[in-house]
Amino acid sequence: MRLGVAATPEVAVPTLDWLKTSGHTLVRVISQPDKPSGRGQEINSSPVSQWAKTNSIELITPTTVLEIDGALSDLDLLITIGYGRILPASTLSIPKFGCINLHFSLLPKYRGAAPVQRAIEAGETESGVSVFALDPGMDTGPIYTSITVPITATMRGYELLEKLAVVGVDAVRDALVAIESGITPIGQRGEPSMAPKITREEAKLDWNSTAYSILNKIRAFYPQPQAWTVFRGQPLKISMAKIEASNLTLEPGELGVIGSDCCIGTGDNALVLERVTPAGKKEMSALDWSRGARFESTERCG
Repeated sequence: MRLGVAATPEVAVPTLDWLKTSGHTLVRVISQPDKPSGRGQEINSSPVSQWAKTNSIELITPTTVLEIDGALSDLDLLITIGYGRILPASTLSIPKFGCINLHFSLLPKYRGAAPVQRAIEAGETESGVSVFALDPGMDTGPIYTSITVPITATMRGYELLEKLAVVGVDAVRDALVAIESGITPIGQRGEPSMAPKITREEAKLDWNSTAYSILNKIRAFYPQPQAWTVFRGQPLKISMAKIEASNLTLEPGELGVIGSDCCIGTGDNALVLERVTPAGKKEMSALDWSRGARFESTERCG
């Protein structure tokens, strides 16, 4: 088939790599226009745009739906992966076989922008990928393929997304076989849930919550927007932690160095902070940070 891919983030790259060597023809890539990013607000291309340029695949970065429509008329199928834009029904019907989407959850659970992060935040023990036929709704179309992936206890958002991006290649491949075979996708079954984008304010930790729920947020929100708290009036990002195994008693947000562990109190058990990023500094060991900070008695975050 003659295929196009509309995608923006790094997680689309494994599928793009496979498509380039598959028996299909990757005609072109569609990605978001270059945008300013970072402290210097330099103009940068998306990871998918960079991939297309490196691999000499036709790239377009449309700003209007009409531009997108013009790029689909000679395609058999469009595959979308985190493109960042909802396409209207009139656009979805242009390719011969329509459009499919690779989504990083087991639909209908976690529809929306942050399915991986929301699954970890909720304490799920499994996630997965779904490839479905796009319709005008928010991840509501019928499913061609889905693959389940376990979520380990230490897996963070970054690691799970990386795993799902690789597994997604198999799901896309199976979906293309199904489409070529004339197989009809199956409507979504089960209770739907939403996975809205995570705000920075939402990622601020409440130390009165349980250690388990706080740990899930730390895991889920890495690397973006990253869980954070306030220490001595400055933001402190936390990228890795674990639940303290002993019966250590600290008040919510209270800091303490116990042996070789930098600990902090929650609403129930204490947490061991493992990796942090103080304001204006690079990520470091929490123990090294604590040695430099020299906590005062009963000093707290929050």
